[in-house]
Amino acid sequence: MSKLTNIVFANTDHFAEGTDIESHEHGNYVHIRIQQRNGRKSLTTIQGLAVDLDLRKILTALKKTYSTNGTIVNDPEMGKVIQLQGDQRKHVFDFLTTYKICSKNEVK
Repeated sequence: MSKLTNIVFANTDHFAEGTDIESHEHGNYVHIRIQQRNGRKSLTTIQGLAVDLDLRKILTALKKTYSTNGTIVNDPEMGKVIQLQGDQRKHVFDFLTTYKICSKNEVK
């Protein structure tokens, strides 16, 4: 798990003035949703992650950490979306906030 430090490639100006609220005005949220399949089966989808993140590394870490399978899907409207098997909403939220991929305010 020590290789997770390379996930976030921040291109931010640390001396610029601003707050987290500014990014929310433009709709820069990370959406964690569940989609019901057949019976008790479900999919967890993660949309809206930053473009400069390595989604393959995030997916690999999620799969190994929470013993689930997943894939990256190219959606024409939402861009790249991570799909995980099962209801992994709580695990994904904890993972994203623990490794500071996004803040609690950015997750919906």
